[in-house]
Amino acid sequence: TVCTIGGNIAENSGGAHCMKYGFTTNHVHAMTLVLPDASVITVGGAGVEVVGPDLRGAVIGSEGTLAIATSVTVRLLRKPEAVRTLVADFASAEAAGEAVSGIIAAGIIPAAVEMLDALAIEACEAAVHAGYSLDTAAALVVELDGPTAECTEDFERVQAICRAAGTTHIRFATDPEERMLIWKGRKAAFAAMGRISPDYFVQDGVIPRTRLGEALARMQEMADEAGLRVANVFHAGDGNLHPLVLYNAAVPGESERGEHLSSAIAELCVEMGGSITGEHGVGTDKACSMPKMFSEDDLAVMKRLRAAFDPDGICNPGKIFPTPRLCGERPGPYRVHPLEAAGLIDRM
Repeated sequence: TVCTIGGNIAENSGGAHCMKYGFTTNHVHAMTLVLPDASVITVGGAGVEVVGPDLRGAVIGSEGTLAIATSVTVRLLRKPEAVRTLVADFASAEAAGEAVSGIIAAGIIPAAVEMLDALAIEACEAAVHAGYSLDTAAALVVELDGPTAECTEDFERVQAICRAAGTTHIRFATDPEERMLIWKGRKAAFAAMGRISPDYFVQDGVIPRTRLGEALARMQEMADEAGLRVANVFHAGDGNLHPLVLYNAAVPGESERGEHLSSAIAELCVEMGGSITGEHGVGTDKACSMPKMFSEDDLAVMKRLRAAFDPDGICNPGKIFPTPRLCGERPGPYRVHPLEAAGLIDRM
């Protein structure tokens, strides 16, 4: 996979360290944009406060449906004085979830809190040998950074919270090389799935942190009913889940079961008070779930904003909204398309 600045802007991407440092929108001051009519504009500015509507904020996260960014002015941060990283193993995902809640309740703001379940750990270890324990049900990767004294004190508090939640083992990164190895395992997780499954669907739902254990248990029940496996690796600090629905496209019916389970997990997140996406966007896969989150009036306002930028509907058509938009089709109320009437396409 390839990560680009333009892609981060399109999706308002976050990542492992977004809990403390925010999403893409928190780091972009200004952008030069090419609009669908080929005109070029600049939104935002060098200062914190910019006069007029926040068009910069409207474009970030719009999935390429409003404009294309050709240059970006970003905010740079100083490297932290100190960094401390640990991996805490737990006998259950529920216990790991309790530790996450305890850390946040204590007023500690980690740079990152990541969780991997046993299936994800199996794949990561097979791929990069990061030193994760294969005898654990869940592992938390917790990283703190900041002034040395504060970082050291909070690191001790995090260890105590993990022990109170029932950690079975804590591994500390003793040098930068070990820290990078721990992160190499976490960051290799998606690609590592090829070690245990030929295909997978990835989701990006968000749930309240306090319901992590419940959500993982529900997903396991749903996976068992579908006869499929689900590996979990996600940003536990902000409740941004990345369940990986594993399947084999060569087996008749598995792809369809996997897609159905993936959509059901997204809707479970909404049911639990969360969202269908945290940073991967809606695209086409989750467009059918948008009415689960938003009313018709909500969606109509979004479409009017899109039409203000792109009245002819030519900028990345067919994304976000649950209609069979085709290239050049004008945004507006749903109408039967001639191809649909002819039975050549289906409504999404």
